Amino acid sequence: MAILTKGSYGIMSTFGENGYSYGVPLSYVYTNGGVYFHCATVGQKLDNIDFNNRVSFCVVTQAEPLPEMFSMRYESVVAFGTAVEVFNQEKTDALLDIVGKYAPEHLEAGKEYIHRAAEKTRVFKIIIEHLTGKARE
Repeated sequence: MAILTKGSYGIMSTFGENGYSYGVPLSYVYTNGGVYFHCATVGQKLDNIDFNNRVSFCVVTQAEPLPEMFSMRYESVVAFGTAVEVFNQEKTDALLDIVGKYAPEHLEAGKEYIHRAAEKTRVFKIIIEHLTGKARE
């Protein structure tokens, strides 16, 4: 949970009707026991979620090369779960949390932006079913 909280971005992997997996980088926030992300109203990840809403979400932090060991220092987590769209107050709260994470000094402008872009923005929550983690120090 700590890695999900402090990560700056993650890669969500979905599976499409075309038989291909699709990994896409996302800005996100981990709150209320789930991973929230926002997106446009159409796109490949949404098509894939409509086809199969089971996803994985990977976050890596503290990545640093260890050249003398031919390795990397890192910590990572992969969350497995289902992506579901959220609405109303949960949608607004998630967007405010995203603004708070990435632009805390612009919270008031963020609130205005959320209001203006509400109809052009969808918000999803990954309901986490299980997690795996790994680290090398």
